[in-house]
Amino acid sequence: MSFRKPLFWIKLTNYEYWNWLFFYLPLMPYWLYLAIKSRSLSYFTAVNPSIELGGFFGESKIGILNRISEHFLPKTIFIPQHSTLSFTLQTIESKGITFPIIAKPNIGERGNQVEKILTKDNLEKYINRINEDFIIQEFIEFPIELGVLYYRFPTQTKGFVSSVTLKEFLSVTGDGCSTILELLEQNDRARFQLPSLKLKLGNSVNEILAEGEKKLLEPIGNHCRGTKFVNANHLINEQLHEVFNTIANPIDGFFYGRFDMKVKSIEDLYQGKNIKIMELNGVSSEPGHIYDPSSTLTQAYKDLTWHWKLIADIAKENRSLGIPTAPFSVLCKETLAHFRA
Repeated sequence: MSFRKPLFWIKLTNYEYWNWLFFYLPLMPYWLYLAIKSRSLSYFTAVNPSIELGGFFGESKIGILNRISEHFLPKTIFIPQHSTLSFTLQTIESKGITFPIIAKPNIGERGNQVEKILTKDNLEKYINRINEDFIIQEFIEFPIELGVLYYRFPTQTKGFVSSVTLKEFLSVTGDGCSTILELLEQNDRARFQLPSLKLKLGNSVNEILAEGEKKLLEPIGNHCRGTKFVNANHLINEQLHEVFNTIANPIDGFFYGRFDMKVKSIEDLYQGKNIKIMELNGVSSEPGHIYDPSSTLTQAYKDLTWHWKLIADIAKENRSLGIPTAPFSVLCKETLAHFRA
């Protein structure tokens, strides 16, 4: 039996698994420097004036999606809190959405309560469990999922892509003799997800996959659910900038954020077709490529501080155009409410 590193050691020596507070703590002096230079502790809330707090915390997903051209969106519906199964099914059918579907909280992050739902029974359980507004989207079968970070200065018509992250979903490949559970235990990334995967898979964890057979274990492309983030910045070129200018320029009051999306192929991406945007996140968006396992902590911090400087510059320009920042007291109140939730 091969030696397996303890999970605590893997987490300690790979910053992609660190607690977000521990990861960001060394950067706080730089944030304070930018705040002092901007003469505002909430300067970043002026970056995206059409999004609550610029997209820092508590923004409505449906509110943002409604600003994007339907051409680039999956079929999406908003379901108010405490809606019945009957109402939800009628709304789904009226939009022409069929199972499987994706359900997610209207306000949420890091893949919390995002689920791929296969049946009406699964949907009923989800409705009974979630205690807030949520949205439903058709499940997009396109094979490539990307996180694309885009920015534009308010006085300019041309923006730029600054980060592209390719998402590799958690899966295992059979060897003809090992069970799914044994394959999971051999995969460091999967080991972090073992409790939830055992619950999800049930007795099928004892299934033996044929040699070369690949089994997808987690269809949600979120890092905290086992997805591997791969640096795909080599895809950035003038053609990609133009595609995202076409997508982003019509979004009034949006200047910085990450598009989480699926595409049919990279060729289609460059042509601006077969693109489906599941979410658009605001000023709190990270350049996801920094979590590529081959990256270094030094390079990750360098890329982050570059983007933070960019945010401060965009905010400065917006403020010069009369866009106000949110009061710091409001920012604190919303942040506390977010963490309580």
